Amino acid sequence: MRLLFFFAPSRPWLTKVIILILVVLLAGLGIASTLGVRELVQVFAGGSEPIFSGGPEQALISITCNVAWGAEFLPAMLATLKEHGAKATFFMEGRWVEQFPELTRHIYAQGHELGNHSYSHPYPTQISPEELRSEILETEALLENLTGVKPSLFAPPYGDWNRQVVETAAELDYRTIMWSIDTIDWEQPGVETIIARVLKDPHNGAIVLLHPTEQTVEALPRILSGLVDEGYELVTVSELLLD
Repeated sequence: MRLLFFFAPSRPWLTKVIILILVVLLAGLGIASTLGVRELVQVFAGGSEPIFSGGPEQALISITCNVAWGAEFLPAMLATLKEHGAKATFFMEGRWVEQFPELTRHIYAQGHELGNHSYSHPYPTQISPEELRSEILETEALLENLTGVKPSLFAPPYGDWNRQVVETAAELDYRTIMWSIDTIDWEQPGVETIIARVLKDPHNGAIVLLHPTEQTVEALPRILSGLVDEGYELVTVSELLLD
């Protein structure tokens, strides 16, 4: 994420006061969006908050896909991404990787980024830091063995996080990634609804969350075309977060 580096006060109460002042100032200028507040919190939180988006300076958007099921839909999604010249970040569950190693290799060979989505898809806040560390490391080993590359991004299952989860991932050199546009496609809400949730309010630095579903496959071509028509470049999350 593109962030300015400010001096972070060591006193918790002073940090809170500064954040409050900045939020009030932004509100007075009419630009205190939820996204803006999230970015401010990340500046002063010392890395204990997840990343919801990239910086607002450039027209870049990341498509992400959490993969714990839906292998039958991934080839079509990959074909659509290739057709549109788009790169995405796929967050891989370890058990899925064990079941589909060749498809995992194929995703990586297509130029997409692979992230860590735990091994067994637990609620991260409901297990111990030691158990979470094991979940991350087991999937890391699987992905590194298949691709030769250690993943550096962690997407917590169910979007379930707290400060301890983020700090545990950070201790293993992972940045915790969330999203700023959620399609909720796993609920199968309808193709038009999935498309509308992305194209209604795209923004610079957006991270779009998808899953491999039949409706997502049908919606993806129009999502990608719509974003490109709006002038966005579709990049991986790591590219989105480059300084």
